[in-house]
Amino acid sequence: MSNMPDEALLKQIRVFRETIDRLDEEIVQKLNERARAAMEIGHIKRRAGWPVYVPTREEEVIAHVIKANQGPLSDAAIQRLFERIIDESRRQERESTKE
Repeated sequence: MSNMPDEALLKQIRVFRETIDRLDEEIVQKLNERARAAMEIGHIKRRAGWPVYVPTREEEVIAHVIKANQGPLSDAAIQRLFERIIDESRRQERESTKE
């Protein structure tokens, strides 16, 4: 028995990797769309004199994405991912509203 995977297994792996690459591209596109929306919100908040950080909104976003989660990622994993996304969105809001 050889330690080398057979060609059929390699082909399956290639197919899944292609899927992952395509999904990663879509995720990047969606994250950038989200960032643009956050920047627009930042501009509106600045004109209104409102703070960038609103803890209750962050809680709403986390609750929303956890409710939408159908797995296999755990709710805790979704929460950690979105906490990071929100941190970056908040940073982007601040950067885009600097004078």
